[in-house]
Amino acid sequence: MTRFSNLGISDALENQLKKDGIDTATEIQEKSIPLILEEKDVIAEAQTGTGKTLAFILPMLQKLVVAEEAIQGLILTPTRELALQITAELTKLIEAVPEAKILAVYGGQDVEAQLKKLKKSIHIVVATPGRLLDHLRRQTIDLSQLKTLVLDEADQMLHMGFLPEVETILSHVNEERQTLLFSATMNSDVRKLAKKYTDKPENIKIKAKSITVEKINQLVILTTDRRKQAALKAVLKESQPYLAIIFCRTKRRASTLNEALQSAGFLSEELHGDLSQAKRERVMKNFREAKLQYLVATDVAARGLDVEGVTHVFNYDIPHDVESYIHRIGRTGRAGEDGLAVTFAAPKDQIHLDMIEKGINMKLRKEQSDVGPDDPKPNERRGEGGRPRGGRSSQKARTGEKRPSERSRAGNAKSARPRKPSKRPR
Repeated sequence: MTRFSNLGISDALENQLKKDGIDTATEIQEKSIPLILEEKDVIAEAQTGTGKTLAFILPMLQKLVVAEEAIQGLILTPTRELALQITAELTKLIEAVPEAKILAVYGGQDVEAQLKKLKKSIHIVVATPGRLLDHLRRQTIDLSQLKTLVLDEADQMLHMGFLPEVETILSHVNEERQTLLFSATMNSDVRKLAKKYTDKPENIKIKAKSITVEKINQLVILTTDRRKQAALKAVLKESQPYLAIIFCRTKRRASTLNEALQSAGFLSEELHGDLSQAKRERVMKNFREAKLQYLVATDVAARGLDVEGVTHVFNYDIPHDVESYIHRIGRTGRAGEDGLAVTFAAPKDQIHLDMIEKGINMKLRKEQSDVGPDDPKPNERRGEGGRPRGGRSSQKARTGEKRPSERSRAGNAKSARPRKPSKRPR
């Protein structure tokens, strides 16, 4: 196993990694970090889950000159969720590079707040193509002194139709920059992009591995935006999760859904960035103690969340990239228990569903929801401790019905009803 210091990474950065429990480099990190530190262009084919984010942010931070008040690093990524994940990884390491300034730029943010931050010295920008292009047109971001450009998840960016935006952005970038392209797949479009914008690149390919979690049964419920809330309530009543996390894309959607679930009698709470630290800690304590049954959360708020006993994950809003999908569903099926991940998909979500299936190398089982928009409230109100009063609604469940087979559990949310885990959440 290779230590990061052996790859040329500073002791300060290596110590920050150790604080996060990371001691040795993965294959993609071992092969790419020395090349990036040597200022070579790199084209890397590596799946999500291989450690590719650290492969490019570590050398970027290492090479940063904080005394230079200019944007030196740009990480271009297809989705808001991925931009936030990369920014979070950079933030963890920032103690090792005092005075380094990082900014995430993506749609849905307060533009005025972004403009205020951009008036200060920024060294690294993590951005989605659309919002970055908006800033370039406003001339509020200057990339003329850029040293390192990263195109992350290049295949997803092209699949989502961002090629025109990417090419326009690259026309604003310093031609002498270093270019790093990371992609889970290397199709002809990605190769054309790489050939056009890299100079004598080093090619790295990491052998694909299975990145799905064996003990997680994955199901897609096909519905519409108008019927999605009713479809979720129907699945919650039918499957009776012990503990479940319900993911929403934004804080506003998490709050709206949580209010609807509480009004319908479900024991739920919301978890997002607008909560005070005290409220967040209280919500998490109640969830760990199973006083709550459902946690309605955003991706960022749930980062690092590790609760024993989570039996279900619901993607109320489909993730827009493979990495977010894997991070979400990986929160169930832990500690030897089986889990179920249910994704609700409207017709407009098909592009993201295709992307997820391609990224995890499998077709997901799909069921059409026949639930209408005016879904009645649950038959039973929830009692204290997060469980329905009187036990499960099914007589079979009360009399100790055995678990269904793996095949039936994967194919139907009703048959996927889990047992209470052997251990109580801590």
